[in-house]
Amino acid sequence: MKILVIESSPHKNGSSNLLAENFIRGAQEAGHHIDIFDAAHADIHPCIACEYCGMSGPCCQNDDMAILREKILQTDMIVFVTPLYYFGFSSQLKMVIDRFYSFNGKLSAKGLKTALIVAAWDSNNWTMKDIKSHYQTLCQYLNFKDQGMVLGIGCGTVSMTKISSFPKQAYNLGKSL
Repeated sequence: MKILVIESSPHKNGSSNLLAENFIRGAQEAGHHIDIFDAAHADIHPCIACEYCGMSGPCCQNDDMAILREKILQTDMIVFVTPLYYFGFSSQLKMVIDRFYSFNGKLSAKGLKTALIVAAWDSNNWTMKDIKSHYQTLCQYLNFKDQGMVLGIGCGTVSMTKISSFPKQAYNLGKSL
């Protein structure tokens, strides 16, 4: 299976990307092909709701989203990787998701498999409620087939994340595909 991992942390060596590395290792050991797109360091602009694309593209903006669009349309699975920002996706990942508008129909028709990997400093039991709900709504709307979530609470630093159970959960998710 071709898996596209979309990372979105401004910290290349941060907690969410550490979890992604573990997921990738497990998925590669299971025989899957992995492609990584770093949305946080790509040249991607927000959707401006101009309707140029008519929900079927192309988008009027000339940026790295054109590259990501092709990668998405050629993959079997997307893994969304994000630090938790005020109980939601990072703005870098949210920009990517908003730009799905320009190929909404094609994306929905694919029935892509997806997964969500999140790292949060906070460790309250309600910390992931809203991002989990947003992800599930996105899956329902775009006909995504959820393969699992790693919701890493108490992962505020890399050292905190390394000693938690979440790297192993991420590895196991990748390995299970």
